[in-house]
Amino acid sequence: MKHEPPALPTAVDNAFLRAWPLPVTPSDGDKEVRGHVLILGGSAEMPGAVILAATAALRAGAGKLTIATGASVAQLVALAIPEARVISLRENKEGGFTRDATAELNPLADRVNAILIGPGMQDEAATAALVRALLPRLDGTSVVLDACAMGIILNPDLAPQQPPFRFDLPVIVTPHAGEMAHLTGAPKDDVLAEPDLHAARAARQWNAVVALKGARTVIAAPAQAMWSHEGGNVGLAISGSGDTLAGIVAGLAARGATLEQAACWGVALHARAGDKLAERFGTLGYLAREIPHEIPALMESIARG
Repeated sequence: MKHEPPALPTAVDNAFLRAWPLPVTPSDGDKEVRGHVLILGGSAEMPGAVILAATAALRAGAGKLTIATGASVAQLVALAIPEARVISLRENKEGGFTRDATAELNPLADRVNAILIGPGMQDEAATAALVRALLPRLDGTSVVLDACAMGIILNPDLAPQQPPFRFDLPVIVTPHAGEMAHLTGAPKDDVLAEPDLHAARAARQWNAVVALKGARTVIAAPAQAMWSHEGGNVGLAISGSGDTLAGIVAGLAARGATLEQAACWGVALHARAGDKLAERFGTLGYLAREIPHEIPALMESIARG
């Protein structure tokens, strides 16, 4: 039986964004005032994901950055992002983090404003166990789950036949249609055909702000508010693009944006960055690593009108 989405989504355009301005940093504010973001992710096979996400978080205006990543790549990440403190975590043979990672991260839980978990992570069960252990420590911290970290919704670290995980406090999740199909069991074609329906349903069931990514991205909140964004170009469909989007969202949340605001602004900035790059390089062939560089100027130009 089908259920209609709660309402027509509000269009996320420049006028909408100007009416919902991002938090303003005082002119005499220091890096602590701009927010501390923690990026948790990476693996031996995908160290670049945390580098992309971390760069994007800083370009979105976060003032302080910590990266927690696998011991096999921590030195590489530290050299690539000299602005960051980098914490080295032990890895298991599947490429995930071992259970003692929680103890390494616990001291940071009260000192970060936002955390992004997932880019470049492997081993869905080990990642779910880590997210499950961390969430109770993150009260008051904006949480963004991307890629492998969204797998906690399926409870892969627990016995089979568990109902979908429901978050005690809302978080942001950022699935594309394929990931939404994996998380819900719905056919991917159904998700593509009715993104509003699937995003709204998931937001209610999971108690999460769901940014269902695509050429038309739908953002749904647990309380039934919905937004949609159309724009960008096919050049954004490239490896690493989702990592940059997740990093932008986390950086905005670290600055004090609400989860819904960070998701709406993040999606819009990501798409507009793609448009700027297409003007310079052509629609196909620009790189995910180039997306973050467009973000600071775009934030100012949107705010000015």
